[in-house]
Amino acid sequence: MNLFYGGYSMNLFQNVKYGVNCREAAERYGVSINRQGKALCPFHNDRHPSLYVADDHFYCFACGAHGDVIDFAANFFDLPLYEAAQRLAADFGVDANQPPTKEVLEKRRQKAEAQQLMENERLCVSVLSDYARVLRSWKMQYALQSPAEAPDERFEEACHKLDEAEYYLDILAFGDSYERAEVVNYLLVDGRLDKLKEKINGRDAA
Repeated sequence: MNLFYGGYSMNLFQNVKYGVNCREAAERYGVSINRQGKALCPFHNDRHPSLYVADDHFYCFACGAHGDVIDFAANFFDLPLYEAAQRLAADFGVDANQPPTKEVLEKRRQKAEAQQLMENERLCVSVLSDYARVLRSWKMQYALQSPAEAPDERFEEACHKLDEAEYYLDILAFGDSYERAEVVNYLLVDGRLDKLKEKINGRDAA
């Protein structure tokens, strides 16, 4: 059964979303995207790459533009959503009357999961790198000046946690996919990564 949105068949919207990769569409329309998925945003006067483009969505951290591949084309070409979907279908050879197969849907799901893991890995590496830098600073700044001196909590934390942070960074850099996923899952559970961010921002350093 075909569903309709504003008088238009929803098959077109669904098939374009599943059949057209947002990153590939952006690059085809002239947006240069780096290996981290960042680009200069075409929706405002962007001097530093603030647009993040994934396979199934985009988001600008500066102007707030966001959405799926159809939203991207609509904003890029200043078109209504239906006309944007039509253009994408024509440019990428998508058949509006041919729904995606189970194989296509499963491949898309696996790709989305893999991309989410990559994004989580990048976040963990970024936070852990900053945390390790803070710990190294604490280890030098708050080192004991005499045996009789009571150790500062930050110095103790640096002594206990620096090796662990560097160990996790090594796994994220050189480990296999299973090892990296284990570290990411460990850091994301129970707000561990958020607590590290607080320490980095100084709220937990006093």
